Amino acid sequence: MSTVLRGVPVVPGVAYAPVIRPGRLPSLEDEWTGEVPESDRAAEVARFTAAAAAVASRLRHRAGLASGAAAEVLSATATLAQDRAWLGAAEKRINAGAPAVRAVVGAVEQFADMFTQMGGLMAERVTDLNDIRDRVLAELLGLPEPGVPAPDVPSILCADDLAPADTAGLDPTRVVALATTIGGPTSHTAIIARQLGIPCVVAVEGLDAVGAETMVLVDGTAGTVAVTPDPVAAGEAVAAAKRDAERAARWTGPGATSDGHAVAILANVADGAAARSARQTAAEGVGLFRTELCFLNRDTEPGIEEQADVYAEVLEAFAGRKVVIRTLDAGSDKPLKFAGHAEEANPALGVRGIRIAVGNPGLLSRQLEGIAAAGERTGNPPWVMAPMIATAEEAEHFAAQARSYGLTPGVMIEVPAAALRAEQILRHVDFLSIGTNDLAQYTMAADRMSADLAALTDPWQPAVLSLVAMTACAGAAAGKPVGVCGEAAADPLLACVLVGLGVTSLSAAAAAVQGVGARLAEVSLARCREAADAVLAAGTAADARSAALAILSASRRVHP
Repeated sequence: MSTVLRGVPVVPGVAYAPVIRPGRLPSLEDEWTGEVPESDRAAEVARFTAAAAAVASRLRHRAGLASGAAAEVLSATATLAQDRAWLGAAEKRINAGAPAVRAVVGAVEQFADMFTQMGGLMAERVTDLNDIRDRVLAELLGLPEPGVPAPDVPSILCADDLAPADTAGLDPTRVVALATTIGGPTSHTAIIARQLGIPCVVAVEGLDAVGAETMVLVDGTAGTVAVTPDPVAAGEAVAAAKRDAERAARWTGPGATSDGHAVAILANVADGAAARSARQTAAEGVGLFRTELCFLNRDTEPGIEEQADVYAEVLEAFAGRKVVIRTLDAGSDKPLKFAGHAEEANPALGVRGIRIAVGNPGLLSRQLEGIAAAGERTGNPPWVMAPMIATAEEAEHFAAQARSYGLTPGVMIEVPAAALRAEQILRHVDFLSIGTNDLAQYTMAADRMSADLAALTDPWQPAVLSLVAMTACAGAAAGKPVGVCGEAAADPLLACVLVGLGVTSLSAAAAAVQGVGARLAEVSLARCREAADAVLAAGTAADARSAALAILSASRRVHP
């Protein structure tokens, strides 16, 4: 008998394969006993420091080999591995006589409890911190690094949670789907799964009981994990999903509904390598260029010319096409060593995004100068947008700065206040881009990393989509474009609903571009609007998804 476990769907698609699970460290009980003699404590500190440095170095090396979101999260994890706060806490314990292993566990536990109490984006770092702990412990003990095994056959990775360092290194030909017990639709695991283009379901209740080598069927559209399903039925489901994927692979753009309503399908990128990869898809441009990678893991701010070099790579990859560059979105879980971040009780609601510019005004002006220089060098004038805008006054101030450098200004709509005041904000800027990840978190007052609250941070929440509709309506009234660059745009079904709500462009991970474009090409604008109306009238996210599926599936114009 097959058991169907339910979770939150993140990346659409279907996969049927045996389960693999991440490796774990052996028991460390023997390493906890005893005290380090005072004469040996300096050497024990040095041993610990070397182990942490080795882990950080390997993570930075892997970040250099990766691209896009994978490179960004690996770089951020490497920075955390060298964070002086937890390293200092461990050294203090060693100097008091604790063996390095015991000191590492105690220090990480201290900061994990602190991050959990802070909530929001800081709580997301607990998984990263625990992963660093295990890697440092393995280095101290001379053991292989813990993490995801390399399967001999295509497999489905099931875990309590996955560290970004593990998810970023997955081979999508071997790990064909992901399922986790905790995590939300905007977690690092979910974001990287979209980049890899493999089905993913999170917050799956009962998943812990599913052992390695068990055959499971993961449906990333329905949000289910079927344990030991009927092999024939599972094969048929995979075959149907494969046919959908093959149709999507034949889509070459440009983005439009079946009756010719144009919708730009764009890509999210984080560096030049990711942009060049995205250029191989049908993406019509870049809807979100995350610039954090240029700043993270740096002791000093990169110079204007160095920044211009990074931005120029993306502008050159999409020469003659639209490129939207987001200014630095740091703070909270992405601190900058050179920006003078103060301790905050709730960093997710603190000084992040555009707010950093208040205390560091030159940081934004130098970035805008670098962006403008890259545009002049490449002959591809970029659009530029600011994150975490909450008021029309902030939008006005940013727009004036951007225009002083000859740039086309826009802002992110991530804060509910900005959606509610979209009409006033549009008096100052030329476009809006909706970041559904943070918009869902702030609208629903729910930590996006909490498995218990994953249903609230689902982008299908009618309250979140009501704010999207309000923003799109303001854009239409002003005659200015409103796009979506959050992870919601990577869901082909939800993308159709967003178009029905009035969104003019969709920007997603490169791996999702063809799936989104192909699905949109199968339905008319009228059906998209009908689905949007049904979603806004729904009582729950699950009801909204079901209503849209019923309307849009019935009207698909499928080409052979």
